[in-house]
Order: sequence, then structure tokens, then C-alpha cells
Amino acid sequence: MLKSTSPSLGMPLTLSRVPRLPSSSSVPGVVSCSDILATAARNLVTMVGGPYYRVRLGRKDGLVSNASLVQGNIAQPTMPLSDIISLFDSKGFSVQEMVALVGAHTIGFSHCKEFSHRLFNFSKTSKTDPAYYPKYAEGLMKLCANYTKDPTMSAYNDVMTPGKFDNMYYKNLQRGLGLLTTDQALSVDRRTKPFVDLYAANETAFFEAFAHAMRKS
Repeated sequence: MLKSTSPSLGMPLTLSRVPRLPSSSSVPGVVSCSDILATAARNLVTMVGGPYYRVRLGRKDGLVSNASLVQGNIAQPTMPLSDIISLFDSKGFSVQEMVALVGAHTIGFSHCKEFSHRLFNFSKTSKTDPAYYPKYAEGLMKLCANYTKDPTMSAYNDVMTPGKFDNMYYKNLQRGLGLLTTDQALSVDRRTKPFVDLYAANETAFFEAFAHAMRKS
């Protein structure tokens, strides 16, 4: 149910296997690496049971790759939900589209360091985050007990069906099984909860919304 090693069914691992190719800017007529990654992501989603959607091609690769430029452009596990909503809005995504895209957490995993603050000495009145389902928190505590010594310790984002792209992620949020702080926040915030409830109840609606948002990306 939980895992302690880094390999898993997840988009990051699959994309890491895409071979490095010359930039389309330096080799005219060759498809860009950006398009290859976007197509590989779609193929992975489809392979594990998710929706098929057309990938708009024609992206151009950047001429600069700098890790320092990434910070501030991707959501972090401990960011306030309002900041995440603003970040997605700056990229042209609505709140509903953001909730649909986060549904990609139905596959993949997160390292213990990303959610350990919810497990150990959470507050003066509670050792663990009370938003966690108690048995789930207990299992995570055992899994991550030595995470400071072994940074590869990790858990599936979707503890119920980790290898399947489905709407179980949203059902988990309703049951206190949201792994990250940002995951659980979606299920209680008035701006996002209606969409969590919608996708938990209707997988087709989730698939349609996810495919629509991915076509925009």
C-alpha cells in the first residue's frame, strides 16, 4: 500500500527515459524536445488508464536551461493554496482546470521530506496532522521513520490505486488520504472543494476536464 523505494509508476520516471535529442532550433525539421515530452506524458496517461487527448505540436525549445528559473514557476507541496491558484492563473488556467490537472497525482509518488511535517510534531496538541485518516498517518509514520537517513523514502500519491489513472485521488481527499498539504487543502477550500467532489463522483467529468486542460498546456 505504501512504498519505500524510488522507482514507481509515475510520469517523472517515464519521462526520464526519453532520450536526449538535439534542439529543434539547431536541427531544422526535427521535432522539438518539448513536443516529445508533451506527447510522452499523454502516452503515459493513456497507458495507465487515463484519457487520450490530442497534443498540439509546434512547441519550440528554449535556448537557456537554468534551474534557478524554475522556482516560482511550479507549485511547491507546502505553498498556500491561494498562491497555487495565483500561479496557475498566471499560466492561463482557471481554478477548475487547476484541480483537474492536480488529479495527475493519481499516479506517481512523493518523498517523505515533502510531507514529514504532517507526521512528526505537527502541533502542540497533535503529533500528526488531524486531517489525516488516523490509520493512514500511522502507516506513513512507520514508512518515513528513517527518512532523514534515507532521502529516497517515499509514498504513493494515491495509496489505493497507485498504478492506475482514475478518479481515486479525489475520493482519497474526501477520506483524509491526501498525502501532501496542498492535496488535502483542495478538499476543504470553498474555491476547490466543489470540483474535488465533482470529480470524485464522476470519473468521466474528471477525464474530460483533465484532457481539456492538458490540451491548453
